[in-house]
Amino acid sequence: MDILVPDSSLATIAAHPIDTLRAASAVPEALAQKLAAEHYGLIAAVHRLDSERDQNFRLRALSGHEYVLKIANPAEDRAVTNLQTEALLHLAVADPGLPVPRIFPARNGMTELDVAFDDGSTRVVRLLSFLAGTPMHAVAGSTALRRDLGRCAARLARGLGDFSHSGANHKLLWDLQHAAELRPLIDAVPAERRGLVEDVLGGFEARALPILPQLPNQPVHNDLNPHNVVVDPETHAGVAGIIDFGDLTCTARVNDLAITAAYQVADNDDPLAPACEMIAAYHAMLPLEPAEFSVLFDLIATRMAMTVVISSWRAARYPANRNYILRNNAAAWARLQRMATLSRDQAAFQIQRACDGE
Repeated sequence: MDILVPDSSLATIAAHPIDTLRAASAVPEALAQKLAAEHYGLIAAVHRLDSERDQNFRLRALSGHEYVLKIANPAEDRAVTNLQTEALLHLAVADPGLPVPRIFPARNGMTELDVAFDDGSTRVVRLLSFLAGTPMHAVAGSTALRRDLGRCAARLARGLGDFSHSGANHKLLWDLQHAAELRPLIDAVPAERRGLVEDVLGGFEARALPILPQLPNQPVHNDLNPHNVVVDPETHAGVAGIIDFGDLTCTARVNDLAITAAYQVADNDDPLAPACEMIAAYHAMLPLEPAEFSVLFDLIATRMAMTVVISSWRAARYPANRNYILRNNAAAWARLQRMATLSRDQAAFQIQRACDGE
């Protein structure tokens, strides 16, 4: 989950008081345990989970069942918090077998609780199912896993296809359609990397940006990176869970696929091969339009450039959380350099051939 941006231009982002999103006081594990008991009737062991903005706790109840208690950042727009809740409730009906968190109501029947804290803040508290598995970033990739990821990504997009919410059009820093507005942040990138980043953003502006408004548009997960996917702990061959809907927004549907694919590009002499396996499985379930094919390579590269720019900028702003923020930076840069060795025609042919063969 990452920073929300107001509707004003991102050209002024560096001056915007984003630090308020990180100003909330920490919630002790003992208090999380008390909230779980008081509002959900759960007597549970509590363990804090890493998070950039919300405060999340893994709960293990006496029954052995596990949950996640999510306490939203008080500075987050209430409509955006509810967007995530309603999306998960919608998916539970639209595709009950899709491995995404389920929302559990509190004892009063509410799926969101407004809880007052001692620091004077009021925060939204929710209880979700805990999706057990091994983080995708911790396992060796395989064709079977990448294909299952593609199918799950397609099911997720299809499940959200008819979902609507008043908060879905909020402006988000990580939304690919706004990539060109990141130019003021490029100075945070090491000097030797800026040229390639600028070239990629220039390609996005010239080729993808004019086409995006014409493409299918809907709410999407928007962050299917390997830290947000857990896999079967025994076989490592299938997706066991998709988590963290904090970047959910309404954008071109193909952006979601491009983001997923960007993390499947390899740092070797055939960088697109593993991503193509995922894309082909996605296409078999949710066919891409010709115009979506035409911009997919540009969008994949743009996501990598965004990761390099945003994480570099944010690490400088929040040095205490630098390691967490930069967790994808080095890999994104390595993959971006590999992508730069391909021509657009080469890439388009390779992607199309993979999808035609599915």
